[in-house]
Amino acid sequence: MVPLKRRKVNCSVTSDSSGDRTSKFPGVVIYLLERKMGASRRAFLTRLGRGKGFNIEYSLSCSITHIVSENNSGEEVRTWLDHQTGGQEREGGEGRTARPGSFHLLDIVWYTESMHAGIPVIILDRHRLQEREKPGLELAVVSVPSYACQRHTPLLHHNITLTDALSILAENAELGENEGRGVAFRRAAALLKSLPQEVRGAEQLRGLPCLGEHSLRVIKEVLEDGVSQEVETTTHSEQFKAMKALTGIFGVGAKTADRWFREGIHTPYDLQRSGHTLNRAQRAGLQYYNELNLPVTKSEAVAIGQIVERAVHAVLPGAEITLIGGFRRGKQTGHDVDFLITHPDEGREEGLMPKVVSWLEAQGFLLYRKTTGNSYLESKEGPARPASNMDRFERCFSIFRLSTDNEGREIQTGREIQTGDGPQTYSPTLTNIDPHTHSDSPHPLPQTLVVVGDHAQKLFERELRRWAVHEKAMTLSSHALYDRKRTQYLRASSEEEIFAHLGLEYIPPCDRNA
Repeated sequence: MVPLKRRKVNCSVTSDSSGDRTSKFPGVVIYLLERKMGASRRAFLTRLGRGKGFNIEYSLSCSITHIVSENNSGEEVRTWLDHQTGGQEREGGEGRTARPGSFHLLDIVWYTESMHAGIPVIILDRHRLQEREKPGLELAVVSVPSYACQRHTPLLHHNITLTDALSILAENAELGENEGRGVAFRRAAALLKSLPQEVRGAEQLRGLPCLGEHSLRVIKEVLEDGVSQEVETTTHSEQFKAMKALTGIFGVGAKTADRWFREGIHTPYDLQRSGHTLNRAQRAGLQYYNELNLPVTKSEAVAIGQIVERAVHAVLPGAEITLIGGFRRGKQTGHDVDFLITHPDEGREEGLMPKVVSWLEAQGFLLYRKTTGNSYLESKEGPARPASNMDRFERCFSIFRLSTDNEGREIQTGREIQTGDGPQTYSPTLTNIDPHTHSDSPHPLPQTLVVVGDHAQKLFERELRRWAVHEKAMTLSSHALYDRKRTQYLRASSEEEIFAHLGLEYIPPCDRNA
């Protein structure tokens, strides 16, 4: 069982801020376990309970009658209690002896139902913490490949609490333009996502790759205390909250957001009042900020795809449109929608984008758009430009509208669209192109289209490129795979062929959630 930090136990009734309150239920003294709940949520739930007349104590004492936990098993809570008391019996303030097993060990459901009812509800079996079978501390699979592109990483995994903590630190590093640190946290999180079982102790991670000292320290703290103090500090910092809010504006990057933050601008509202001169993308992003920060559902993405397909077929019959990005990997919600347009006949897709955009604009689907031409060129000596996270296919960045007409007929709007070469080049399906959508009101709602994919796909692609360079002496981009030893391009008509050229097992999209 995981060792837990020992805290001093007060063996008399505590006299914290609840002591000055008159409890409506003197026989019920509640302790909310911070482990896995977090300090801020615990504080909120404490205020809620005290406001309804419940006696909520902040310190563990012999007067406690109900211990409420969130996302812990009964065995985990008992182990935690034993660690606090050293396994000793404790003499209560009224001369009674209280053991850890004598408390009611309850799930948060009991507490929330009691808050809703305004009285302590009857304790049922479903309220009691369940015992879980103790897993072994050794992983079933002790050898894990170093590259994310060698591992199957499903969308749903066993270590969400740990990966969420690392992802917050990664995001904070990226907002501070510390890419190296951000990548280190992302790689550690990706490894945890690929493990076949829940990590219960740091001993399980011994010898595994991609886990730096900093990541291991955060993991250990979360395992022992349920939260990481660094993560808690980060999420509550004004700078982190401001940077997230400002970079949530379409067209605003970390560097611009940081400059605005230093000027005292912390929110989109602050920016609106500041009088700053904004470019066209930023003005659109600010105008549609609330809508663009809502999640997009899979059904909305599919509906958007149908509209884009109509536009494409109207100007180029036979062209094919593919929904890619997070939805292709199995996600049911996302922040944008990605489409790839191709044609079986090589070259037919050239010049397609302006025609598709014109069709969508004529139908009133585009609230904002920016198109770019295909700037990629091959050379006999090798790739003409360095590999980049951003491919150079013809594309359109756009904000689309989704609305309902007076007859109640759903009207979908477009997303970012990108055209690519046919079978001759590496399929950019491994590179996200993203549109965005929402609809639940009769008013036009915007959608955003962002070219860079989400972090899960981005890391998988980064690992593919890293594998190609370091293990196969090749250069991989969204356009081509180049063999530097043989000084030639390797043609492929599918993702499977790309993996085969690289000597890798084919990983389907649903297992690329690195």
